[in-house]
Amino acid sequence: MANAVKSGDTLTLHYKITAMNGTEIDSTFDGEPMQLTLGRNELAQTLENCLIGVLPGERHVFQLEPWQAFGVSNPELVQQIALDEFPADMPVEPGSLIEFTLPNGNSLSGTVKSKTHSHAVVDFNHPLSDCPILFEVEVLAISSAD
Repeated sequence: MANAVKSGDTLTLHYKITAMNGTEIDSTFDGEPMQLTLGRNELAQTLENCLIGVLPGERHVFQLEPWQAFGVSNPELVQQIALDEFPADMPVEPGSLIEFTLPNGNSLSGTVKSKTHSHAVVDFNHPLSDCPILFEVEVLAISSAD
């Protein structure tokens, strides 16, 4: 009998993320499967949790509320930034996704929501925050951590 997925396993799988209105956000079903190791933050923790206990060959669809998927937006993560703080060659236009390098070397992405002659409003919440989703997954193979 096949073993079920557990923390630390390396998985080969197909997945699809769809907004509740039917808009497909991301999918591997029409291409190459994804390989990931649970516990390495390669996938959001809540999505990894859905995979625990799944058997190879099974296909599941999980309905996740915003707090279970990509989170609920935090108003404190919407910042007004002076345009002169952006690199000169960086296009700052509403709808643009901009990646910032933090002092510790990590990066943080934000979406430009609006722009005036002197400032831009940048939202650092995940682009899918507040969005309930369907997470469809088919585990193709498991390489056990044991």
